[in-house]
Amino acid sequence: MAEKEIKYRKTSAAKKISKTVQNILDEIDVLKSKLDKFRQFDSYKIVQALELEYTFESNRIEGNTMTLRATDLVINEGLTISGKSMREHLETINHQEAIAYIKHLMEKNTSLNERELLSIHNLILRGIHPEDAGRYRKVQVMIKGSSHMPSQPFMVAKEMEDFFIWYDTNKNSLHPIVLAAEMHERLVTIHPFIDGNGRTSRLVMNLILLQHGYIIANIKGDYESRMQYYQTLETAQTKNNKEDFLLFIAQIEKESLERYIGIIGQ
Repeated sequence: MAEKEIKYRKTSAAKKISKTVQNILDEIDVLKSKLDKFRQFDSYKIVQALELEYTFESNRIEGNTMTLRATDLVINEGLTISGKSMREHLETINHQEAIAYIKHLMEKNTSLNERELLSIHNLILRGIHPEDAGRYRKVQVMIKGSSHMPSQPFMVAKEMEDFFIWYDTNKNSLHPIVLAAEMHERLVTIHPFIDGNGRTSRLVMNLILLQHGYIIANIKGDYESRMQYYQTLETAQTKNNKEDFLLFIAQIEKESLERYIGIIGQ
């Protein structure tokens, strides 16, 4: 583990990671060391509760109006919530199943590839847009509230090929936090799907974090967090400056680690 961390640090410097980003990565490495000592105390119920929160927050970012309690009732009790649409119920169930799937990939030590990415997306849109689930878009799209214009549909396949080439080239050299954040930003910038790009990108990010022994980075869906998330993404997409986004994701992971260690370390 120590050898890997030293390699990541050297690579981070080579990739011109700013001192600010590097400082928070160093803080995360310390937290990760603490986490590794507490692994034997991992609680299924705690993990289950955190995954439920992740489904709630990730869907809330995209406009789903289920409360955390309602999310729990749908997933763990199999109930339907009065006044909530079928789509909102499906988004809740589908996202939880997608979390189970990325954990399955982690346990099998399966490296991310196109087949697995399309399987994740298929789970997200299953029963909502069945004709588009697990398939790249064939039409032009615009991102609501963003000045970034995704590529024309005929370019998506080539951009996704480049996406996986970039991953294979960098997956063993970048610090895992940087790798996960980069993959999130690159995927959502290509915007390869008609719908579900945000949820899929966050799941890809968290698959990478889980594979490297970290925990799920749960971006909150409240207004302030959502705006900061969108603004840092916009800066990365339109100004070719990813520092704010890297910092944002690193801070989210740091806070998630601190909270988890605080719970299991008591």
